[in-house]
Amino acid sequence: MGKAKILVVEDDVDISNMLRIYFSGQGYDIQVAPRGGDALSFTRKQLPHLIVLDIMLPDMDGYAVCKELRTTTRTSHIPIIFLTQKDERSDKIQGLELGADDYITKPFDIEELRLRVQNAIQRSEMISLTDANSGLPSGRLIEDQLRNLMRNLDNNNWSYIDLKINNLEPFKEVYGFVAGNEVQRFAALLLGEVVDELGTPDDFVGHPGGDNFVIITYSPQVDQFKERLLKRFAEEVKQHYSFIDRERGYMIVPDANGVERQVPLMTLSAGSVSARNRTFADIREITELAAEDRRTGAGAVEEYETEW
Repeated sequence: MGKAKILVVEDDVDISNMLRIYFSGQGYDIQVAPRGGDALSFTRKQLPHLIVLDIMLPDMDGYAVCKELRTTTRTSHIPIIFLTQKDERSDKIQGLELGADDYITKPFDIEELRLRVQNAIQRSEMISLTDANSGLPSGRLIEDQLRNLMRNLDNNNWSYIDLKINNLEPFKEVYGFVAGNEVQRFAALLLGEVVDELGTPDDFVGHPGGDNFVIITYSPQVDQFKERLLKRFAEEVKQHYSFIDRERGYMIVPDANGVERQVPLMTLSAGSVSARNRTFADIREITELAAEDRRTGAGAVEEYETEW
């Protein structure tokens, strides 16, 4: 990204100017708001990457500002560091209970504040790049892994595995979104266990979203890897179904017109490509070829529905 934006909410002109000059010199884009109301107005127009928030403000205290930011969806994710002269334990607890990410008291060490700002922004970036449900890397973190593979031309001992949970959507129709989220978390844990069992310490597990997962592995036993994943998933996913559905091996799913259809229990399908036997032009070629292998290869599982 470009320059990280920091909003300093501080009515002491000397302190706010010092912070603006110092953090501007560190490569940050700094905005200053002398009042709590000014800070709220600013965040409605432009979202900062982090807010340094003084508790003692002329119009409203920092706790009220923090509460407003945390209860507003658009600003609820912004990291907040409280900056105050108060050093009472109860004051710190109150700030943290309202959702502040950190707390530093005046007089403060500017280098300590810099590190706290840097760490809070990095944590925020990592959170936004992981799937909120499974906790696995998503989005740009997966792309970064693939770009690193493309840059390291001397390393050709990796394989990329594309995985899909078949029939997750009709499962959610019957059992609900909460149960669907549990299946995603189960899948994430299962992938991690198989990577620990058959993979290497450098293997990577990602979750682009929904029913799709990916693994980058340096294990030479890719076929065994996929076989273990598919077998364990098929056996263990049954715990998410009712006894009746487990026994008969399918769900009954009504459509919008009330017509019932049989939908098989969830399975996992897998496809892979390897740098051991070919070269790739870009990361899109890697992902598309692996997805194609999943759809058409031995790891594919046909999805079907039978109307009654």
